[in-house]
Amino acid sequence: MNLDHKISTASYLAQRRALARKLPDGLILLAGGEMVSRNADTDYEFRQKSDFLYLCGVEEPGCSLLIDPKRGRQTLFMPRIDNEHRVWLGHVPGPAEARRLFGVARVDYADALPQELRRARAGYRKVYADPAALKVHREALAGLRPSSKELDEALCEMRACKTPGEVALIECASAASGRAHRAVMRSARPGQFEYEAQAVFEAECRKAGLPLLAFPTIAASGTNSAVLHYHRNNSRMRAGDLLLLDAGAECRGYAADITRTFPVSGRFSARQKEVYSIVLQAQKECIAMARPGLISADLHRHSMKVMAEGLKSLGVLRGDTDGLIDSGAMRLFYPHGLSHMMGLDVHDTPGGRKRMLRNPFKFLLRFVAKLEPGFVVTVEPGLYFIAALLNDPENRRKFKASVDFKRAEGFLDFGGVRIEDDILIAAHGPARGLTNVPKEISDVEEACRR
Repeated sequence: MNLDHKISTASYLAQRRALARKLPDGLILLAGGEMVSRNADTDYEFRQKSDFLYLCGVEEPGCSLLIDPKRGRQTLFMPRIDNEHRVWLGHVPGPAEARRLFGVARVDYADALPQELRRARAGYRKVYADPAALKVHREALAGLRPSSKELDEALCEMRACKTPGEVALIECASAASGRAHRAVMRSARPGQFEYEAQAVFEAECRKAGLPLLAFPTIAASGTNSAVLHYHRNNSRMRAGDLLLLDAGAECRGYAADITRTFPVSGRFSARQKEVYSIVLQAQKECIAMARPGLISADLHRHSMKVMAEGLKSLGVLRGDTDGLIDSGAMRLFYPHGLSHMMGLDVHDTPGGRKRMLRNPFKFLLRFVAKLEPGFVVTVEPGLYFIAALLNDPENRRKFKASVDFKRAEGFLDFGGVRIEDDILIAAHGPARGLTNVPKEISDVEEACRR
């Protein structure tokens, strides 16, 4: 892991120029993030807007970026900081320092932006701007036709395929997150609370120099592991429980997203091994299949087939495998998608309308597109035994021929298993795994023993 790694200023310049080529007929204006009040005079920890990070790598609040395609100008606007601010909050780069740090040729103070907009708008009829910028600068932009959707679509297309520099930052986040997952495996014990496992994970990430998480940590033990986005993390872990830990750090804005499910007591029971092995088999087969040109929905369907066959072997499902998928019976046990894009957002932009394909399933999939070199995606199959779905009278009526509900009820104390890794779609050959955390049963048990 190289915490000194940064995307080069030349790469950011190339990305800004590419955006200007996509939108040559209008001014382009983006507002960076602002500090957000938590309560009274306390703010949330600042995290820059993803599109702003993508275009210039600036992590300071209160900035704006103006791109003038016709004149070939790019101007970064920084907040004007007084000495009182420096006393309380420390140093913020001024224009001269910002030019050197961020590689933007023109840098000015934020209070100069309205006057610059009035000068730069000559010769334009359109402005491509995000809603925040349009709201703040509506007077200076009056008379120009605004478009935030076209700007969003252009950036969505550009961010889909990751550059080598972006992949390196994702690998940095993944390496730290992997060590943190292994630390939780070593430390988790019956009698601890879920938030203690969360604390171990987050402390390890901070010790690695990555204080920001890509998303709130999910530390779900026992039946809580069947709640897909469980957030309370306040139950006591019991002997015999599985702990589902879904957690990842971010490095300079780029996310890792890793899930492991492991026994709090250090060893899987026979029943836990059966369910875990089904999920692991589905994940390994899908990772092996991932290639450019493959449709992500076909990958998802394959994961459903593997796990439907597994549930049939346990006596929970019965009947034709394709029928179990098409009827929706498998969704009782696998209610989410296999994959999503990953990058500056943990659920990253799906690649733009031109890439998105028809969803062949009757439920929402976050990501339906043809895989391309440079995509970073998750592969995260899961099996869950969810009381709300299995006890629902309508589900019992609809699926009585294909689900053995009595046998399924025997798993309601089980919770769920999810295994998630991040992969890079390579131009040739198999996808490259970006995650290094034990997942084979013997390796997981060994990691827990240590």
